Amino acid sequence: MTKYARIKIVMASRMARRVLNAHETERPAGSSWESVEVAAGLQKEMLKLKGRFISDDGRRVDYLSLKGSDAFKDYVRHSYQLCNLDLTKLSLIEKKAFFINVYNSLTIHGLADCNELPSSVLDISKFWTNTCYNIGGHEFSLDDMEHGILRGNKPHPSVSHEQKHHFSQDDPRTALALPEVDARIHFALVCGAKSCPAIQVYTVHNLEQALEAAASSFISQEVKVQGNKVTVSKILEWYASDFGTNEFELLRWVSKYLPDDSKQQLEQLLSNSPSSITVDSKQYNWTLNL
Repeated sequence: MTKYARIKIVMASRMARRVLNAHETERPAGSSWESVEVAAGLQKEMLKLKGRFISDDGRRVDYLSLKGSDAFKDYVRHSYQLCNLDLTKLSLIEKKAFFINVYNSLTIHGLADCNELPSSVLDISKFWTNTCYNIGGHEFSLDDMEHGILRGNKPHPSVSHEQKHHFSQDDPRTALALPEVDARIHFALVCGAKSCPAIQVYTVHNLEQALEAAASSFISQEVKVQGNKVTVSKILEWYASDFGTNEFELLRWVSKYLPDDSKQQLEQLLSNSPSSITVDSKQYNWTLNL
């Protein structure tokens, strides 16, 4: 493929993107909003939405009521401030909490922005590739946030093994990537499906404890040990390389978050007869998390 052809493909992809906060902000162009101030404001607006339109267990969203609400309009107005945000001013922990929250809020924003709610997020063509926010003058899609930033610029699991990174080396967003992946993010990111983890709002002060709780809650519900068979969520299958270099390391990682009985059973299998373990994955329910 020629360089010209590649440029055309990139341009066509960007033209198809939906930048949901592409509006002028109240401050003049070129000014930078205080990063911590914007992040805190975003958390506040998300907490309002969570309290009013998301179920107590964090698994269901009332998109129809949310869409026409004043609280959602306030959130959308706040999202405009992201355009002039200076991400380089955020610490690593601030950046991790920020992008988890923005990923989840962009998912909700992207679904609420649809003329008609789909029965599944899979019904929206290239939802994770084309649903974006402008943050600090750069477009970030859901895939950019997850793979480019939170997974330390690792490629999407479905792409060719020849692709080593999500962002190219000359992409300025590469400098914003976290230095390594924290596998617990997979139990905090919500893609709009019923099989996704619960929606929470993360802060710098609660991040470590909240990620531990998210991992424990999800794994205790989604991983089952029966005899020599371990049934896991598709999330653990898709992102296996984030949990270890092989199946043994993945199961060892998972065992830390299982209830005591299942934890003891799995640890015995891993110690005494690891080759006898059969790992299977549950079918993923892509139905919208209504």
